[in-house]
Parts: sequence; C-alpha cells; structure tokens
Amino acid sequence: MSDLRDAARAWLAQDPDPETRAELQGILDAGDSAALADRFGARLEFGTAGLRGELGAGPNRMNRVTVMRAAAGLASRLPEQAGVVIGYDARRNSERFALDTAAVMAGAGLRAWVLPRTLPTPVLAYAVRHLGAEAGVMVTASHNPPRDNGYKVYWNDGAQIVPPVDAEISAAIDAVGPVDALPLGEGYERLGEEIVEAYLHALSHLPLGDARDVNVAYTPMHGVGGETLLRAFDWAGFPAPTVVSEQAEPDPDFPTVAFPNPEEPGAMDLALGLAAASDVDLVIANDPDADRCAVAIPTSGGWRMLTGDEVGGLLAEQTLRQTKGDDRLVVTTIVSSSLLGAIAEEHRVRFAESLTGFKWIMKAGGRGDRLVYGYEEALGYSVGGDDGVIVRDKDGIGAALTVAGLAAAAKRDGRTVQDLLDDQARRHGLYATGQLSVRVADLSLITEAMARLRAEPPVRLGGRTVERVDDLAEGAGGLPPTDGLRFQLSAGGSGGSARVVVRPSGTEPKLKCYLQVVLPVGDGDLAEVRAQAADDLDAIRADVSTALGLN
Repeated sequence: MSDLRDAARAWLAQDPDPETRAELQGILDAGDSAALADRFGARLEFGTAGLRGELGAGPNRMNRVTVMRAAAGLASRLPEQAGVVIGYDARRNSERFALDTAAVMAGAGLRAWVLPRTLPTPVLAYAVRHLGAEAGVMVTASHNPPRDNGYKVYWNDGAQIVPPVDAEISAAIDAVGPVDALPLGEGYERLGEEIVEAYLHALSHLPLGDARDVNVAYTPMHGVGGETLLRAFDWAGFPAPTVVSEQAEPDPDFPTVAFPNPEEPGAMDLALGLAAASDVDLVIANDPDADRCAVAIPTSGGWRMLTGDEVGGLLAEQTLRQTKGDDRLVVTTIVSSSLLGAIAEEHRVRFAESLTGFKWIMKAGGRGDRLVYGYEEALGYSVGGDDGVIVRDKDGIGAALTVAGLAAAAKRDGRTVQDLLDDQARRHGLYATGQLSVRVADLSLITEAMARLRAEPPVRLGGRTVERVDDLAEGAGGLPPTDGLRFQLSAGGSGGSARVVVRPSGTEPKLKCYLQVVLPVGDGDLAEVRAQAADDLDAIRADVSTALGLN
C-alpha cells in the first residue's frame, strides 16, 4: 500500500490536469486502497492498437500524463524533423490530448500538424500519406463506452503500426521520465479545411458507378461522421441522407445508446424507426469515429441489419466489377467470411487472408499486388479504385458512399440489395456467419477459457465433428502468431462446411467467437437454405458457449 501511495504522490507532482489531480487526491485522502490498486497496480499497455482505456488518474487510465508519455515515446522513435499529423474525435479530453501530443512533438523538434476540428478517423489516416508525415495519431476510443478514450498510432504508410514498431514505442514510453520535465513547444500547425477537401476529392475515385437515385436514412451515432458524410454524399451527387435527429450532433455521453456501436443490440433502433416511417431505400450508420459502416435493408418482414460479411461481399463485387487488372488484390481476415476467396476466384484476382485488424490487412499480399479492397467482419471496409485503396485503414465514409452506389444501381435496374445477396448465394453457395461474444469483468477468465479450450478442445460442435484444431498462437497458415483457435468442422447433416474461430478481443474485455456455415444452394429454395443455416449456427453457438464455460 505504501508503494502505491508513493506512486500516486509522484503522479500528482507531474500531473498538469487539475481534474485528475483532484480525483487522485481524494482517493489518497480517503485511504481507498482498492481505487489506488486499480489505478496504480497496473498500467495501460501500448500495443498495435495503441492505447485504450477508461478516463481517470493513474497509469492504468487515459489521462494527460499517459498521453504525454505516449507522445514522448513515439517522438523518440521518429527521425529528426519528421512530420506527425494528429486528429481527434469528440470524446471527453480528445482535443486536449491531441494538443498535448502536438506540444510534445514540437518540443522534441518535430513538425506537428493538428487537424482543424473533430473529424473522422479515416480523414486522419488519409492525411498521413497526403502530407507525407512520418507518423499519425488519432485520439479516439472508436465505439467504446463513454467513459473511455484511446490513442491510435499510424506509420508513414497510412496504416496502423504493427510489430516490432509497437514494442519499440512501448519501450521508449517506459524510458520517459516525469512529464513536467518534458520540453513542450507551441510551434505546431493547425491545418485548414483543405485537408478535408483533399480527402473528399480522393473519394471521387471510389467505384461508385453512375447511378445516384437512392434515399438513405443515416446516423452518425453521436459521433463525428455526420458533417463529413453529408458533404461526401453532396460531392458525389447523391441525394442528402435523412439524418436521425436525436443522434446527429457529437455527444460524448452517447445518451440514446447503451454502447455506441452499431453491432450492439438497440444501437440501431432510432435509425431503423426512422426508416420504417420514411420513404428510404437504405439505412447507413457510422460508429462515433466513422471508421466503421453498418447497413440495413428493407425486406418483406421489415428492416434487416446486414452482417459485416454480407456488406463485405457486396462491396467486393462492386469494387471488382469497376476496376481492372490481374494484379488486383483483395484481403480479409481469418475471422471473416471465406466468401471473399470465392469472389476473388470468380473475378480472377489475387486473394489473401490476414490476422484480425486492418493493420494486418494492409500488410497482406506480396510484391506486385495492388490492394483494391480489404474488409473485416466487424463493419470495417477500405474500398479503392484502379489506383488502389483510398485510405489504408477502415473508412466508414468511403464504404457508405460505395454502398449507396451499388444500392442505387440495383434500384435503377428494378432490383434490391437483397437480390444482389441472393445472386451471390446462387453462384457461390450460402456463406452464413454469426458471432458469440462474451464480455467479462475479470480478464483472467478469458485466459482461463483459452487455456481450457487448448487443453481439452471440443470433439463436436453443433452436431458436427471437429476435424481439425489450428492453434493460431503457433502461426498457422504462415500467419504471424496470435492468441486464437480455429476449429474446422465436418459437413454435418445439412452438408457444406463449418468453421469456428475463438480469440480474445484486442480492444475490449471480450472473448469473441466467429462462426461460419457454408451450405450449397443449387436449385434449392434460398429461404429454406437460409433457415437451415440459421439453425446450424444456433446449434454451433450453443455448444461453443458450453465449451467456453463462462456462463
């Protein structure tokens, strides 16, 4: 306890933020040992996802000291006079953290550019390459709860960092002394609106097609995507979307949703309600930093949310039909649908799988490959034209535009987005995917569950035999090692194939399980095949839940 109190007092002495100083002093005065241990018994680990955590005092929280240490560590890893571009969203302290980062960079003799205002993450990712910066920083916690904030780091290729750069930056952060001794500079530059104009202009190279008649209901989910998306639709010539008024303005409290993530139950209720009461063809949502894109479509039974894999397949087709060249590369992750491989084969282009996360998607392929499209099932897409992807990270604005383009083309032809999905199923078979996600308060439960699955893997899941278990920690399939398990299942009574991948989330206290069933369609009734796939997924999900032992 005395060590924790000493660490807290040392923190107080360097903390420039009166709010977190008052918080910590109150904990010390109250003798709250549990709160001290929570804040000083561990620290936020810097990794390939940068930093992400709850706001508050201490090394296990996001605060100005944590951010300035991260900035100083990053600065020490960069060449002299290198440029760093910094963006931020509308969460609590995001702008303050961005300006602290700029001051540390300027104090280290680096050139620092700060985006003009709260803007989507893809604008920052685009700006890194556009400005020729050596690195980029985006202050955002994306779709995390309101109490969180985060710190994403990009390298000079416009993609998020990967090993060994993350470990080098982490070691440099550990070597940073008290932040009140850091040299701070005021010579950073506030960029103007021209950087947003450059991003919007770049989106004109997306494979949008020539149809524009589509009516969209849209929500930025209390985030920063609204203004940029509306401008992008205007630039591209689409009608202005109808925006969910209750979620239109940035609000760090995210008052209308339990979690500001389009994938979470209830998060899309307002947007779907607006669609049901309006004459619209499509619902589109961004998460709060607008790097993800969710889509819903009308059906005979009401509005239906598409899965990330369904949107992923549609965007792949749209991209490959409107780009050319046998050097084109499309990439998805090991937890996403394997449909993309079938689509790539049909179009005779190159295909690769990567580890989970866009930082790995952008590193996939080999010399001579031209990456025109990458996606992950968690609503992340990067779409490109003949010159390759526009943004080397998830881009919810570009994806929204491209979805609008393919929906407008279907409408012009007297067809629907559902018709496009049906076409894919008839050509390739039905690739049905689902998830089981278990949130925990104690991260050790995830470690124990993974150890249990490795020691005693299930022999049957959903009535299918487990034919092979791949331990991804061993670098299966030539991929870098990662904590995960992949179970290949037998055909089962309904035929086809099935697969389960289990891995800890990289950004949230969750254990995530990704399920896939592939069923032949042929001349069969698609509704019946879909119903069978849903039953198969439910059966697999139930057995995986039992195997995890976390209920």
